[in-house]
Amino acid sequence: MGFDSVLKFFLPKDKVFYSLFEEVSDTLVQMGDVFKGALQEQDLSKRDEMLRSLENWEHKNDDTTHRLFVELGRNFITPFDREDIHYLATSLDDIADYTWGAAKRIVNYQITDQYNTLPAFAEIISKSIVAINTSIHALRDMKDLRAITEACVLVNSLENDADDLLDSTMMKLFSSNISAMELIKQKDIYQMLETVTDKCEDAANVVETIIIKYS
Repeated sequence: MGFDSVLKFFLPKDKVFYSLFEEVSDTLVQMGDVFKGALQEQDLSKRDEMLRSLENWEHKNDDTTHRLFVELGRNFITPFDREDIHYLATSLDDIADYTWGAAKRIVNYQITDQYNTLPAFAEIISKSIVAINTSIHALRDMKDLRAITEACVLVNSLENDADDLLDSTMMKLFSSNISAMELIKQKDIYQMLETVTDKCEDAANVVETIIIKYS
């Protein structure tokens, strides 16, 4: 087998990583849309049904992430460092896991969201995921580095917004007259939602690391 044949044998395989990453990020966008829609829903039974449906999206994401790791172990040639592939896959998977974790808490705790914090967090999370999706799709050819950078900067800015939202909500909660049990439940949910934005920022940081290395 000549060198050209060997090259053709290997080169197409590294493209599978881009497709799988895009599949993962597209699934996250779907999760973000459902999550935002659920927390804008006034019918609580319909809201809870929508939130429970996120488990299916989370399982789909797990399957795709598993395929990524299988390809990582199978392929000699990868589009960028194996460690970066692992970090990016893990960080994207964390977004799905924590989004589903937050959804479960909302369903289980049935809190009274008197400050409309839930839809505000959902909006931030959805925007963050869309920005990550933009950066992931742009990784395939890395021709528009400005778009990738702007998307990552937006994620970082949105994470700061989430920090501010958590702080302001906590101040309101601790100065309110709600029961200790209700305060604990709300605090747990809001902190979990802020963690989702942290995971989005982690993914954006990995993308930035990749473009610095390979652009």
